[in-house]
Amino acid sequence: MKPRREFSPQTLSVLAALRGQPSWWQHGYALASTTGLKSGTLYPILIRLSDRGLVEACWQEEPQPGRSRRHPYRLTADGLASAAGALATMAQQQPSGRPAAAGSRDARAPSGQGVRQPSGHGVAVPAAR
Repeated sequence: MKPRREFSPQTLSVLAALRGQPSWWQHGYALASTTGLKSGTLYPILIRLSDRGLVEACWQEEPQPGRSRRHPYRLTADGLASAAGALATMAQQQPSGRPAAAGSRDARAPSGQGVRQPSGHGVAVPAAR
C-alpha cells in the first residue's frame, strides 16, 4: 500500500486518539468525545482509514441488553506506524505555542501522551480475530 503523505487535521486527531491506547478497541462515541468531532465527520474518517488498512473494526458480539451492537475500532500495525509518522511530522512542522489540529484536544502529542482517554470507553477485545 502506498503511504499517504498528508492527513487532514481531523484525521490526525482520530489517529492521535486511537494511538493513545493502540491495543484497545474504542467505540465511535468515545472517539467523538476525545476528538470533539461530530459523527458526520468521524465515521467517514474511520471508514476511509479502515479501507486503507490503517484501522480495523469489528462488531461487538454480545451487546448489553437494550443496546444495539457496537462497532469498536483500533489501529492496525500499519495504522500505528502511519499515525506515529504523521503525528511526529506534524509536531516538527508546528511551531510551539500554536494550537493543536482542529477538533483535537491534543493532537500534537506524538507519543499518545496527553491525549484524553475517557475512562470506561475503551473496550478490551481479544487480539485474535
